[in-house]
Amino acid sequence: MFDSDGNEVGVVTGFRGGKAYVDPDPGLAESVLATLGWSDIDEGDYALDQDDVEVVTDDEVRLK
Repeated sequence: MFDSDGNEVGVVTGFRGGKAYVDPDPGLAESVLATLGWSDIDEGDYALDQDDVEVVTDDEVRLK
């Protein structure tokens, strides 16, 4: 997950109810699990509305 300036701001940990959930401070293990698609949403993750997202590609999610 990247902000509008291209700075990495976290990793997407999952999707639920039409929203992406982001861990803003993932550890190495969380980053690897997210890359493999094996991570899970937990209480430290933040929900993003579709309106917060500028673009989604195969490699990144970029915020407005």
